[in-house]
Formats: sequence, structure tokens, C-alpha cells
Amino acid sequence: MYKHDFSLFLRPITNPEMVDLFDKLKMEAGPLAKYSHLPDDYFFFPKLEGDIGPHMKFNGKDVLNWSLNNYLGLANHPEVRKTDGEAAAQYGMGLPMGARMMSGNSVNHLELERQLAEFEKKEDVMLLNFGYQGVVSIIDALVDRKDVIVYDAESHACIIDGVRLHMGKRFVYTHNDMDSLEKQLQRATKLADETGGGILVITEGVFGMSGKQGDLKGVVALKSKYNFRLFVDDAHGFGTMGKTGAGTGEEQGVQDQVDLYFSTFAKSMASIGAFVAGSKNIIKYLRYSVRSQIYAKSLPMPLVVGALKRLELLKTNPSMKDNLWKIVNAMQNGLKERGFNIGTTTSPVTPVLFKGGVGEAANMAMDLRENYGIFCSVVIYPVVPKDVIMFRIIPTAVHTLEDVERTLSAFSKLKTKLDSGFYKEEALVSVTKAI
Repeated sequence: MYKHDFSLFLRPITNPEMVDLFDKLKMEAGPLAKYSHLPDDYFFFPKLEGDIGPHMKFNGKDVLNWSLNNYLGLANHPEVRKTDGEAAAQYGMGLPMGARMMSGNSVNHLELERQLAEFEKKEDVMLLNFGYQGVVSIIDALVDRKDVIVYDAESHACIIDGVRLHMGKRFVYTHNDMDSLEKQLQRATKLADETGGGILVITEGVFGMSGKQGDLKGVVALKSKYNFRLFVDDAHGFGTMGKTGAGTGEEQGVQDQVDLYFSTFAKSMASIGAFVAGSKNIIKYLRYSVRSQIYAKSLPMPLVVGALKRLELLKTNPSMKDNLWKIVNAMQNGLKERGFNIGTTTSPVTPVLFKGGVGEAANMAMDLRENYGIFCSVVIYPVVPKDVIMFRIIPTAVHTLEDVERTLSAFSKLKTKLDSGFYKEEALVSVTKAI
């Protein structure tokens, strides 16, 4: 069919043959499902066992673990463990029973919101049960068919899914490219003028795969020329970025220009839950509009009490963030000195990039785990381009410089093997002993 031959689109579909829904799903497996034949619980859905920390068990062996978003080491902090245990014993996991709007509110929920708002230098905060669900629902609540969304091309899946719910127009700008953003804002402004709608710009504080900070400073500078509101997902920035750990907005000196600041408790807080911070008026609107909260049970009391303790430690123990960055700098500088490509990260997220295919990626990951005792996530297409292998290292405050040196040595040996073609020749799950 030639490029401009539309005849096929004009032909009626005759006698379409019905298929069983589940059979269709088997035929049209998603991009990751194509790798489901690989060993269960090894590359996908792996089981890490033992106390949360740098040293755990995988596949029955001790491993040095770089795959937990436990940035500040709070997951296994003795004060956190004590508070979590006492709160669970006092309240159980059922209290409060019911949605927040109906019967699920408490003084502890309100106090956590107050403290988070104060910490983020915003007027108010709304607690959310989950980060992913929260972002999707916030976007859904903020815009209608007259409004226009403009978002970064490398936004997290929760942002993409939230944008998909939008019934109006949406424009995507090239990742962190302010010229591209301005062009899309020009298009959005013209359209919003016609529809009588508004514009919502969405980006991230820290992009979780590349580790690059979103150019929040560049985005807010465009507010002087265009009328839009800014929503920032700072899941990886909260607790790790900025002088006090208040996030990437603080790091770049533009927190006051971020209209809605979002983060999750699943990273630096090492727990479950999330929050969104902003002006009193918009947070009040969201309380009455975010469907995932209105129609869901309130965040359980032990998680709220535990979050209060975690926030207290985050605010009063700056040594945790200092030690995190000591490990980050040692790892990232060590990798660069050894000639590794770690992209453009400016955060603790540390990608290590290689050239190779899926088979090589699987062999490298298995060699690293089985023969060097190091566990870190391996990322393949479609998350990265087809010829790219990414090992994603997440340093934490409870890793040591010895852990860093051991890992640098192992990666140097992996690179030697990859360059020699070793991983291309070896069969999957048949990796020889370490050199």
C-alpha cells in the first residue's frame, strides 16, 4: 500500500471473526510478556529474602543488593521498626475503617498532612493511599475536555496513564527540552484560548530510570510568558534532593513556583502511601474530587503513625542524607573513572549503560548474581532502546564504601567479558565461573 492510499480504510469490514478475549490476550502479549518464558522469579518477579538492607538473600545465596528504593535506610531503622510494631499492635491494620471522607479520618492523618505541608513549604497537603494511583487520579480531577495537558516525553507510567484518561488535547514535549516545551505551550495556549480551558504542565523532579533532574527551573521561567499550572512528580527527589531533603524544587530554588508537588512514601520513607502539596484552595478541591481517595479505604493508622516517625527522622537526622550522597558520589565517580557510561544522572539513581541485546543482558545479570553475588535490576527494551542494556543501581545511606568497591570491581570484569563477546556466545542460564 502506498503512503497516501487510504482505500483500505474506506472498505467495510465484512464478517469479522470473533475471538475469545483471553485467546486474544495470548496472541497480543504486551512488550514485557514476550520474556515471560525466562525462568520464573529470576529476571521478573525475583524474591529477595531477609531483613531489608544492602545484604539479603536471592535464589538461596547471599547478595549485595542495589535494587531497593530505601534511599535513607529507614526501612530497617530501629526507631522505625519499633514505631511500626507498636502502632500495629495498638491500632491493627483495620483502623480507621472506611473512606477518609466518610469515617476514615483521624487526628494522626491530619497531623501528618500538617507536618508535610510545613516541610514542603506549602499551604496544605492531601494524603494518598498509593503513588501511582494518586497521580492518575489527580490528573483526572484537575482537567476536563476543554483543558490542555503538556507533559515530558519520558514521564513515568503513572503520568502517562493519567494523561490517557484526559478527554481533551495533550501535547508531549521532548525530554527536558525547554525549546520544545515552549513550542507545545504555544500550541496549547492557542487551543485553550479557543476552548476556554486551562493548561497543565506535568514533569518529574527526578526521572527514575535516567536519574536526571527535571528542568524545573526552566519550566517555571516560562510562566512569565505563558499561563499554566505546574504539577511535579518528585517520587525520587523527596528526601534525597535539596538542602533539607524537601525535594528537587528546593534543590533548584523554585519550590514556591511548583503549583502541585507530589511524592510517594515508597522511596525515601520506605513505606506505603503518598501525598500532594499545594495551596489550600486546590488541595480542598482535590479532597472532594480525587476519586481514588473518595471511594477507597483510608490509609491504615500504622502506616500514618509510621510515616510521622519517618518524617521526624528525615528532618532531624541530616546525616542519613549526607551518607547517602557519600555513597552516591563514590559509586558514580568510580564508574566514570573506569570508563562506564552512567548517562546524565544528577541524583542518586545510577544507571550503568552497555550495548547489547536481551540475551546478553540476561547472561550478564545471571553472572553478576550467581558468580559475583551482586543483585541490581537489569532494564531492557522497551524501557530502553533495543540495543541498550541498563543496570540500575540505587545507592542508599546504609551501603558502605566497601560495598561500592566490590561492585566497581565486578562491573569492570563484566565489561571485559561483554567486550570479548563472552555473553553473546554463552547460552542463557549457563554462565561460567567468575574471572
